[in-house]
Amino acid sequence: MKFIVSSTYLLKQLQVLGGVISNSNTLPILDNFLFDLDKGKLTVSASDLETTMSSELEVDSEDKGAIAVPARLLLDTLKTFPEQPLTFVVEDNNTVEISSSHGKYALAYADGAEFPKAVELPDPSKTEIMGDILATAIDKTLFAAGNDDLRPVMSGVFFQFSPEGLTFVATDAHKLVKYQRTDVQASEVAEFIMPKKPLNLLKGILAGSEESVTVAYNDSNAKFLFAKTVLVCRLIDGKYPNYEAVIPKENPNKLVIQRGQLLSSVRRVSIFSNKTTHQIRLKIAGAELNISAEDVDYSNKAEERLTCSYQGDDMQIGFNSRFLVEMLGNLDSDDISLELSLPNRAGILTPADGLDDGESITMLVMPVMLNS
Repeated sequence: MKFIVSSTYLLKQLQVLGGVISNSNTLPILDNFLFDLDKGKLTVSASDLETTMSSELEVDSEDKGAIAVPARLLLDTLKTFPEQPLTFVVEDNNTVEISSSHGKYALAYADGAEFPKAVELPDPSKTEIMGDILATAIDKTLFAAGNDDLRPVMSGVFFQFSPEGLTFVATDAHKLVKYQRTDVQASEVAEFIMPKKPLNLLKGILAGSEESVTVAYNDSNAKFLFAKTVLVCRLIDGKYPNYEAVIPKENPNKLVIQRGQLLSSVRRVSIFSNKTTHQIRLKIAGAELNISAEDVDYSNKAEERLTCSYQGDDMQIGFNSRFLVEMLGNLDSDDISLELSLPNRAGILTPADGLDDGESITMLVMPVMLNS
């Protein structure tokens, strides 16, 4: 079997697929890329058993065959080549020889038949969504997903599809983000929990993409098809917590403030906060927001005053500054609104501007108890 392919074109595709390969694979075959050649079409796949991704490349060939090639070795080699055609020839002595304009390189390969097959989804439900919308939905929610192995359902992003629109939710019990699109609909109601790794891969590939992505799914797997690429992953098993129940409905106190100003203020003040609790205090009275932090153990303290627009009763509330910084940093709006009810109830953060039609983001952050 022999084929010719452009070095930079191959490298670009393999770098994307390389993100699937785990550093600690249980099966040695998973440290390889599967090259499946069918004349002028080369399908390259990578897998970690949970997630499998494959891309179709155009090559110059008349042959057929499948081999598994060491991923790390091939990637390290390709990175060093300037743009040029490379000829791959599979030799009888179990090596594949790559010829460039300067030399020849031989890599040992494994039998392609050993490589695990991607899961087939019989008769799945399907939804079409634009690549960039999906990438934005992942980007806005993924940071809020948890890392607790004991609660796997909270370590992913919850997808809710319905004829009314699409909703994406992530939470780690301290913070929660709900991202909604009413300008994209699904034909039927569906719910599933996507794990982090495939979402990170999709986010990187689809950012800015105008192409349509087909999302196919059943009870145990999801499949994303776009631009000659297919990603199949196993879903997280379990029931997602009822997140609507934790979002406070009545929030009479509403603060509107410039996002950048609040973000840099919280960042600065939090340097002086206690290193274990990261606690900062927000004191709101009239049109003034007072942000303070104190680390009693080291006699460090900081305080800043900002002007804001505020309707409601004077109040004091404490937050973990790291969560606030993450959330404010994840929004793109000029102004944000913070809605509060009581010092022991969650605060609701929403962008005041800069959203597309049909797009909404609700972020919820749990307070921390203030020492009086």
